[in-house]
Amino acid sequence: MMGSMRLRNFSAAGIALFLWMPGVTPAAAQTAPPSQAQMTSAQIVAQNRIEDAKFAAFVRDFRDTAVKAGISSETYDRSMRGISRNPRVELLNLNQPEFARPVWEYLDSAVSIDRVTNGQKMVAANAPALGRIEQRFSVPKEILVAIWGMESNYGEAMGGFNMFEALATLAYDGPRADFGRKELIAALKMEEQEHLDPTKMTSSWAGAFGHTQFIPSAFLAHAVDADGDGKRDLWHSAPDALASTASLLADAGWHPGDSWGYEIALPKDFPYEEADVDNVKTIAQWRKLGVTKIGGAELPRGEATAGIYLPAGAHGPAFLVFDNFKTVLKYNNAASYGLAVCYLADRIAGGAPIVASWPRDEVPLSRDERVAFQADLKKLGFDPGDLDGVLGHKGRAALRAYQKSRGLPPDGFATENLLEHMERDIVAKGG
Repeated sequence: MMGSMRLRNFSAAGIALFLWMPGVTPAAAQTAPPSQAQMTSAQIVAQNRIEDAKFAAFVRDFRDTAVKAGISSETYDRSMRGISRNPRVELLNLNQPEFARPVWEYLDSAVSIDRVTNGQKMVAANAPALGRIEQRFSVPKEILVAIWGMESNYGEAMGGFNMFEALATLAYDGPRADFGRKELIAALKMEEQEHLDPTKMTSSWAGAFGHTQFIPSAFLAHAVDADGDGKRDLWHSAPDALASTASLLADAGWHPGDSWGYEIALPKDFPYEEADVDNVKTIAQWRKLGVTKIGGAELPRGEATAGIYLPAGAHGPAFLVFDNFKTVLKYNNAASYGLAVCYLADRIAGGAPIVASWPRDEVPLSRDERVAFQADLKKLGFDPGDLDGVLGHKGRAALRAYQKSRGLPPDGFATENLLEHMERDIVAKGG
């Protein structure tokens, strides 16, 4: 899974239906070429020849760009020698692994008993290093270990792609070309600064590497040497990777000593249009609206500010989330990922499971259904923005407005039932 202020543009949107993956714009996703399954063998051969020629031209021409950015020609030639266009990277780039599973199924695997148990073992095994990192950066060890577990399953799955081949494949063409070019330059700089062997710089298909899956630009900005060997080695040194993650979170604004959030209960008459990560109120204001802790206890006194995150809408658990939750989103902007990290950290620390029930009978919408959902909102006079299958801020606001106009809880959570509801409304309007 990639992390580290890395591939995503951050909006703290909290889309619960799917993980929004790094750097891919919806418009780009809509313009993907026909799949090879739709082509004849001759067409596939011809297309591959064209793409290979384009890739070779890009590698040749990008050399000047790299040299102008301060990369030596020797470094560029050594790093790019022998690489080729990687069809696997292209496939993954054009077919983003949308989080089609419901958030509860995602959490079932992300915060499994095995991952919690192994996380506790990692805390114990790395106690001295984590203690020093915690003292230096004031980021809790459980958060760092949770990110480690989410990103590489504690170092078991760090990616086996050649970093330069993966990034060059992204860079030469496609919806993530700008990202690929920026990170390719950063990878070359990293190689020069750290005196690395480019053939040993392995990564995920999207260029993320090491125990906590940094991308090169994040490495340049945040990586530290925590084990004292004079190297910043995120592949082979868990202390370096964990400290670098702490450095990133500290730089992103982690508030030492503060909570990320906790589970809450909402009253029956709660105004669900108020529930959004970015709609921040004081604890006192939430208390006046009838919000309590999950067991019914009153929210604490004080003027701390927080938003409310409803990962499954009005019929699932609710969480009061503070600034540190948003800081985790700087590592990966999917709110479901942020919840998984924070929940896993709590469980590693001995915290209790989520109490409220999930609406496990809900079926997540496919991308085509999400596009249809947006189109229906537009037909009904509620502007969701681009018809791209991504229910962002504008789309959720439009959905809430529709729900409120029909006397439904305006939680902004898209479901099959709502889609059917809208389609009935369109038919009734003669649309």
